[in-house]
Order: sequence, then C-alpha cells, then structure tokens
Amino acid sequence: MRFLWILLGVVALVSLGVWVAVDLGGRPDVVGAGPVPPPPPPPPVSSLRQIVLPTDRANLDPDEPGVFQPTAAGSIASALYGSVRTTRSGNGLVASFHEGIDIAPMRRDSRGRPLDEVRVIADGTVVHINRRSGNSNYGNYVVVTHADPMGDVYTLYAHLAVVAPELSKGQHLAAGTVLGRMGNTPATIIPASRSHLHFEIGMIANARFAGWFRAQRLTPDHGAFNGMNLQALDPLVFFAAQRESSGFEFAEFLARVPVAFNLLVPMAAFPNYFKRYPSLWKGERFAGGWVVLACSENGTILGGRQASDQERQQAARSRRLVFDVDEKALGRNGCRLIVRQGGVWKLGTKGERWLEILQYQ
Repeated sequence: MRFLWILLGVVALVSLGVWVAVDLGGRPDVVGAGPVPPPPPPPPVSSLRQIVLPTDRANLDPDEPGVFQPTAAGSIASALYGSVRTTRSGNGLVASFHEGIDIAPMRRDSRGRPLDEVRVIADGTVVHINRRSGNSNYGNYVVVTHADPMGDVYTLYAHLAVVAPELSKGQHLAAGTVLGRMGNTPATIIPASRSHLHFEIGMIANARFAGWFRAQRLTPDHGAFNGMNLQALDPLVFFAAQRESSGFEFAEFLARVPVAFNLLVPMAAFPNYFKRYPSLWKGERFAGGWVVLACSENGTILGGRQASDQERQQAARSRRLVFDVDEKALGRNGCRLIVRQGGVWKLGTKGERWLEILQYQ
C-alpha cells in the first residue's frame, strides 16, 4: 500500500511539471507539446522599391530635348516604348514595336563616342551577359533579374560599347553598380552618331525557352534571355508608378497596363509562366482544358483563369478564340500577334509562335 501511494505521488509531480512547462511557453491546448513554431517569414520586399536611373540623367522626360535618341527618321516618339516605329513589309510600310526606351548620351569623347556609364537600376542578379556584339540585335547587353513578391522581374541594358570586365553571370549587384559604357553595338545597325542605351523592363515568358529554341534549330543561343522570351513593358510608366508608391511592388505597375485582347485557348499543362508568377492566375485552380489569357498589346500575360461554361461553349466552335479586343490599347498593333481577317480578330503567324513559346513544357 505504501508503494502505491508513493507511485501516485510521483505521477502527480510529473503531471505538475508538464503543466508548469506548458504555462511557461508550451502550447496550452496540447499537454507535453513542443515549443510554438515560429511565425512564417514576412513576404519578401520588392528590390525595386529603391532604384536609380540607368544613366547619369536626372530625369527621363520625353518633352525635354536631347534625353532620348530617335531613329534616323528623327521622331522622338521612335525612341519610346510601343508601336512607335515603321518598317517595310512587302510593298508597303507597317507599324513596328519597340520593346524599351533609347536614352541618349550626355557626354562624348573627341571622336564622338559616348562616355556615359550604364548602371543597374536596383539590387539584382546578373543572369546573362553577351560580349559578342554581332550575336544579337541588342549588341553587347546585360540582363539582370530583381526579386519581387510577384516573381522575378528582368531589366535589360543593350548596345553597350563595352561590358564591365569584372561583371560575371550569377553575380549579385547593388543598385547603381556600373554594368558598362554606352555605345552603338552592333555598329552594323547603329551608327556612332545615334549611340544610346536601350533599356527594358518586364517579365520572362517561359523558363524552359532554351529547350524550345534548340528544338527549332535556331542560333545563336541566349538561353532564356532571348528577346522572343522577354515580355517587355513600358519603362516610363514603371518609373512613374515606382515614384508614386513608398511600398512599391511590381503588381502595382502591372495593374496600370491595359488589356488589349483576351485569348480563349486549350491548354493541357499549366504554363510555366504562371509557375513563375502565380498571383496572375485567378479563380479556381488550373484543371486543364480551356483557359482565358488577358494580354497586353505585345502579349504580356496580365492574368489567366479557367474558362467559364459559356466560354467553353463558344470554344467548341473554334480551335482558339480572340475576343474583347480593345483597339485603343492595341494601338498601331506593331507586334501583330493578332490580325483582323474578314472583320474577325485571329492569332497571326507571330501570335502562333508566341503561344507556342508560352505553352512549351
């Protein structure tokens, strides 16, 4: 009997110790549980909250003379983003799309070559360097990615006379780090008198693009950072949005980009694009079948979702359907991803290739 009382006393003391431990920091709802797990980390802060301009210019005002470098035609608009250029097609002229802005030099040497340094606009990581100017219409160029809660954003710096020799792929850079010097590469396309920095900002369509590119037997290979895989947006609108928001995130800028058309299309697999930018997929989870893509004038995907029952019924009569075209947002339609035939909007040849890249797995 004495042994039984001693055993009951030991059990009571152990129980008391457990409850004291719980009271001092354990979980009060589960006796003997471990410590409370730490709270989840806060969402990442956009590296684009703190930026500098890519050259020494204090502002990028298109109304200020000499800030931008126009084409040979001389129109300042031709140095800006969008369907601002004209090119020959067959026996006529058509609008041509310019993916960035062309910033003119401020200083030149005695031979007329620019002296302006080019800098990365925000903290980021070097993901591509092309030091062979003849390998691309971009000439010597550098691509940097920047972390943002929405997903990585790229910036591109093209037509450099020289890339900084110490720059290497995978290198992390602080905002303002010198990438190289402004130039006119490739010189076969751009004369020294029209030297400039071509600057782009935007999103990456498909991380598996290099596989698609090799399957087409195309050269030269720039990996995922070929211009066909880069969805460029208007840098001047970006800079304006960034200035107006102390807690800037890229999604705030993207919300300003107008939808030019919607595309109803069947997809067997979830596009890599929405794996990179998951917040752009709206509504119910991807389940295959018909989806709707909201697209800007140059095909930047602004959102995606499963098609509604009514839209699926429409789709039954077509392999794919372009609808709700905003001709004001489409403008001069320099990309020609969609074309009007017989009064009906359809994907053009360029649009078919754009969609093929987007869907590649």
